[in-house]
Amino acid sequence: MTPPIELHMQAADWLSLFIHYLSLSLLAIGGAITTAPDMHRFLVDDQHWLTDSQFNASITLAQAAPGPNVLFIALMGWNVGINAGGVMPGLLGILVSMVGILLPSTCLTYLAARWGHQNRSLRSVRAFKQGMAPIVIGLLIATGWIMASTHNHPATDWKLWLLTVATAIVIWRSRIHLLWLLGAGALLGWFGLV
Repeated sequence: MTPPIELHMQAADWLSLFIHYLSLSLLAIGGAITTAPDMHRFLVDDQHWLTDSQFNASITLAQAAPGPNVLFIALMGWNVGINAGGVMPGLLGILVSMVGILLPSTCLTYLAARWGHQNRSLRSVRAFKQGMAPIVIGLLIATGWIMASTHNHPATDWKLWLLTVATAIVIWRSRIHLLWLLGAGALLGWFGLV
């Protein structure tokens, strides 16, 4: 596992993190997880505030834990803060990232839901709802691609890619609960098969 990064974050860095999450909040169609590729670009590639393993662990832990999908944002904020100097910056990281990702989308969702409910019989509203499905699917595929390609040897890990494709097909074509597939993936990883 890659050791944590030591950061020296200033107020401008925290503001930059907050503003980035504010902007991502309005792009989170289908949930915050659909913005993970841009989070990876910003947090890992551009700012170097997280390592690939910290980024992936944040998503994996939050998805495995009970509770809302958006918990991975808190874990990423926590990790940025821990890298910046400890528990208090970790708590600040949670606050900055969670308020940033939740505030705009919550306000917009509330207003749009009220308007959509009042105008649900309009053809344009129904078309908009149907047109959003392919966008959400594309964003989820991009998230899966980012998580799978940050593995140590993406070109040679055909087992990982095979497992990813097989899982996607099983989810698409069956009613097996996702937790069973997560458990199966964990067992395969534990035995060193992927």
